[in-house]
Amino acid sequence: MWTKENRGQYDRSKLRYPIDLTDEEWAFIEPLIPAAKPGGNKRTVDERNVVDGVMYILSTGCQWAALPKDLPARSTVNDYLRRWDEDGTLDRIHQALYVQCRELAEREASPTAAIIDSQSVKSAEKGGARLTRPATMQAKRSKARSAMSW
Repeated sequence: MWTKENRGQYDRSKLRYPIDLTDEEWAFIEPLIPAAKPGGNKRTVDERNVVDGVMYILSTGCQWAALPKDLPARSTVNDYLRRWDEDGTLDRIHQALYVQCRELAEREASPTAAIIDSQSVKSAEKGGARLTRPATMQAKRSKARSAMSW
């Protein structure tokens, strides 16, 4: 609930973009970001700007090519996003934020009960997430259709 006391806590008007991380948010996430790999070149990109770039894409729904020029290059943001997805960094960030939100709500870090509705059970019995993948795959053409007919 918006009150005079907590309104200032959520004020993002002084940030470059409303999705940019505040110093407090970055301090929470920064330790969860893996260090640069040993033996490679020194990391030149600012990971905070990369996270801001990811948040910009997710919040606005814009195309990668529309990423503002003052954020890292779209290829850099995309590469980090893919790497963090593969190595579990995004899962660790999500889990840490989930636990913090539950604790701020004065609840147990892990829920002790779950509610499952009949629709969830039905979709799980049918395969759940696996059903969405074929819809995104390219349609296959039959050989008969692709051949030219005179």
